[in-house]
Amino acid sequence: MLVITVREINLPVVTGLGKDINKNGAISITMSRIITIDSIQQKVASLITDANIELNSDAFTGMKNALRVETNSRAIDILSILIENAKMAAEKRKPLCQDTGIGVFFVEIGQDVRIQGGELQALLNGQMSKVYRESPFRLSVVRDPLLFRENTNNNSPAVIHWQIVPGDRLKITFMPKGGGAENMSRIKMFNPLTQVEEVKDFIVDTVKLAGGRPCPPVIVGIGIGGTFDYVAYLAKRALLRPINEKHSQNDYAVMEDDLFKQINSLDIGPMGLGGKSTCLGVNIETYPCHIASLPVAVNLQCHAHRYKSLTI
Repeated sequence: MLVITVREINLPVVTGLGKDINKNGAISITMSRIITIDSIQQKVASLITDANIELNSDAFTGMKNALRVETNSRAIDILSILIENAKMAAEKRKPLCQDTGIGVFFVEIGQDVRIQGGELQALLNGQMSKVYRESPFRLSVVRDPLLFRENTNNNSPAVIHWQIVPGDRLKITFMPKGGGAENMSRIKMFNPLTQVEEVKDFIVDTVKLAGGRPCPPVIVGIGIGGTFDYVAYLAKRALLRPINEKHSQNDYAVMEDDLFKQINSLDIGPMGLGGKSTCLGVNIETYPCHIASLPVAVNLQCHAHRYKSLTI
């Protein structure tokens, strides 16, 4: 389909063929890629299903690596069980964890994409509800957060993060976020003169205070910068980076490694019962911030690290 964008509003009258429509302006013709709602329904449904039953490969490898260096006998037993559980969930196509979470979508829409045949938001919520109702996935969403905590009975609505990006592709990532780890997350607005070590202490202390409640070994998503609301998003988005991929900026990569060592020295261990394997990975995401601010957020993820992405 052709979309014609005219950069000059007051066009002169065309009086004959072969003449420029507007010698002072321009007419740009760009191609929009049409994606129909019907064409992606089943793909989205499969995405949601797979995210609930398959442990991410980086987390699976992380647990096997942790098992190799663990010396606590109880921790070794627990890690072995978690690894076997992940294998069985994938083989039997069953939920990886009984808490199949609140649905969190990250949607990247190319600026040259046009969605046709319905609303994308309605599709995401609709397919998630359908999958959760028809699968052995626990329904965990309540309609009102405080006064009337009545279950919606379809796990909707999801939390959806939208981003417009260059290109003609649509990328959808689904993360079922369990309540245990989510509840242990924290945010703090630091004084901009705060030293790095104090920020690191806050992050380590967050994991220490959480103990075994987020079902360790955990993945630690950290947001630094932005605003009060955006830093929490950064911390959650940090969980989408594979734990074996370090930060692109060396100073933050070193900080990730240092935090990883400090957290694993807490002796919280798998399921909070002791050991070296408290944490599988630490991921930091940053964003520019106001000169008077230094927001920091920590979003914990349990050992059942689940998310899947689909690019169309």
